[in-house]
Amino acid sequence: MELLIMAYALKTSCAKNIIGVIPYFPYSKQCKMRKRGSIVSKLLASMLAKAGLTHIITMDLHQKEIQGFFSFPVDNLRASPFLIQYIQEEIADYRNAIIVAKSPSAAKRAQSYAERLRLGLAVIHGEAQCSESDMADGRHSPPCVRNTTGHTGLELPPGKQQAPFPGIELPIMMAKEKPPITVVGDVGGRIAIIVDDIIDDVGDFVAAAEILKERGAYKIYIMATHGLLSADAPRLIEESAIDEVVVTNTVPHEVQKLQCPKIKTVDVSMILAEAIRRIHNGESMAYLFRNITVDD
Repeated sequence: MELLIMAYALKTSCAKNIIGVIPYFPYSKQCKMRKRGSIVSKLLASMLAKAGLTHIITMDLHQKEIQGFFSFPVDNLRASPFLIQYIQEEIADYRNAIIVAKSPSAAKRAQSYAERLRLGLAVIHGEAQCSESDMADGRHSPPCVRNTTGHTGLELPPGKQQAPFPGIELPIMMAKEKPPITVVGDVGGRIAIIVDDIIDDVGDFVAAAEILKERGAYKIYIMATHGLLSADAPRLIEESAIDEVVVTNTVPHEVQKLQCPKIKTVDVSMILAEAIRRIHNGESMAYLFRNITVDD
């Protein structure tokens, strides 16, 4: 709301351009229709446009297609070059590492890291997690079986004969069964590096770390762009098999770092500052997207 109010104040003061720098775009996970829910990212894009913004600089949107919600340019910068540099400089013997996707949906991002680092790829399949399609919205619609009784509105006049109107039966909604947890790829005796864009509820990451430890990984790192680390995430990380959690400073997390020394920060202010400078001077932004793969 503060951003919207400030943007609207600038708009009413006849500002030529209003550029919003939003390193972590909020509600970015709510970019799909879940059952009968709302697409909050689209609502937020409409609010920002209505308030008067003409350009947005952000980093690592949860889905790149979110840029299509906006009616003005969006520069979706990437943090992967900074995280890859951290892996090469701070992780000893990173050549013995393997990039891990904690779910099949994260495989493309993990493959992008693996190709640039020239490392192997592993995927955890069948992890017991609450996927986006399984999230309940508080309703039970449609019901499994519905029978119509009484007046249907389709009765014929007297003298006309027709077979009775049959009851309508909807197919029973079969529950999704998750397969047993398996790790596709050999992680034995290697450093496992789990990559993702957002780390908030660390339950999935802790479970993945335990599976990787059972499969023989001797060190486990987590790389993520946005470290929300809400609730008791620092305590869970400290008590888990995870050796280090590396996030960027798109979201402040100084308090969480005091609670858990395993959390490390990578500074990405340089690329945001360069983006602001280039836009202000009317220069090309293509340089900031060099060596960026399609799946990143």
